[in-house]
This record gives sequence, structure tokens and C-alpha cells, in this order.
Amino acid sequence: MPAREVIIVPHPTLRKKAAPVTDFGAETQQLIDDMIVTLHEESGAGLAAPQVNVSRQVILVEFGSEEDESIPPTLYVTINPKISRFSKELVSGAEGCLSIPGLMGEVERSQEIVVEGQDRHGEPLKMKLRGWIARIFQHEIDHLNGILYTDRATNVWETDENFNPV
Repeated sequence: MPAREVIIVPHPTLRKKAAPVTDFGAETQQLIDDMIVTLHEESGAGLAAPQVNVSRQVILVEFGSEEDESIPPTLYVTINPKISRFSKELVSGAEGCLSIPGLMGEVERSQEIVVEGQDRHGEPLKMKLRGWIARIFQHEIDHLNGILYTDRATNVWETDENFNPV
């Protein structure tokens, strides 16, 4: 399973609305496996298929416990994700992106969301998410709609090129 190249702005795939996944066969499974390798090699917290130049609705989020760092992170593979509920409570936080190296920005996001979609085998899933994991999901789902965090940021600044963002 090779890592895939992460494309960077201004690559046009990053601005396209990704197509839904309807076939959960070998090609989709290979994409997911390759994305997992890529996410780990890039040390990211999340990755959307458009970031590896595949305009399909597939996201990965890897997240550990905010309270206990000794708990290993959980990998979430979500296909055709939709946010069905946003909390009114908004929080600002710093975000970066593997597709926008060298920059970070302050972005306001809902503190709590409900995400519905499918797992890697097409089975329905529904998750209520709060805090940092909710931010990561919102960021990755934005990628599926051609939206970059810099479109939502109130402030953007340069950072160390070696920094591994959201």
C-alpha cells in the first residue's frame, strides 16, 4: 500500500465538489488503505480524498483522547459524510492543512456536530462529536465541498514548513 501524493493549492481538485461513493468494492478499499498510509506518513489528523487528487466523498480522521494521551488514537473512516446538526455554540481554533503548507489560520467552528454517513463497507453510521474531533470532521468535510480552511479563517499566518497541521 503506497502513500499517495498530497496535492497542494492551487490544484483544481481541491476546489471541486466531490462525488458520492456508490461502489464499496476493491477500488474504494484500495483508496482507503492508501489514504491511511498517506495520513500516517504525513502525520496528519485528517485527510480527505480530494487531497490525494480523488474527487470522492471519503474522509479519514485519526483522534486520541483529549484527557488521556496514553489511549491510542481511533481511526474514523467515513464515506459520504454529511453534518446533520451543528451546535449554536461556536469556538475559534487554529487550523492548518496538509494541502496548504506553511500557513495556519484562526477558524470559527461549531463546538458540537452530528455526522451521518457510511463506514468503509457501506454500513450506515451516525456520530455525535464535540470539541477538537468535531473541528477535524468539519475541516475534512469542507474539503469534500471544495472549501479550504483559509476560506473561513479570520486570520492567517505563516508557520514552520515542518509543522504537521490538522
